[in-house]
Amino acid sequence: MFQGSPHITLDSKGRFSVPARFRKALEELCSGQLTFTRHPDGCALLYPRPVWQKKKEELMALPFAARAFQRIVMGSAIDVEMDANGRLLIPQEIRSSCSLNRKEVVLVGLGQHFELWDAQKLEESEEQAKSENLSEIAAAFNF
Repeated sequence: MFQGSPHITLDSKGRFSVPARFRKALEELCSGQLTFTRHPDGCALLYPRPVWQKKKEELMALPFAARAFQRIVMGSAIDVEMDANGRLLIPQEIRSSCSLNRKEVVLVGLGQHFELWDAQKLEESEEQAKSENLSEIAAAFNF
């Protein structure tokens, strides 16, 4: 469903305009109702609300040993709504904890959800992944 990595700009209030190619699908899928949370990798996650509801159930079904992970993901979850102009406000606590303080961010479509990264942080993360085990993982995938 969602794919691609458009670079987008945050305004002074921490809002961004959802790219047109995603906007219609989000309207149809969830009437513009979404949930932000954070990922342990340091990016923000953005889920259409129906997808988040399923993920929330999966998250809460994890064993007690996963409490720290649950705290990070569940404890950071904030429901938002796309405005009439197709914009989303990234809550301040998500912007702070995910280093979304610069104007340029990247919205990475990952099928049923998005990751939202500071552009520079994403580039650094990808470079690190290339130097670690990315080639081993890629070897298991048939292009």
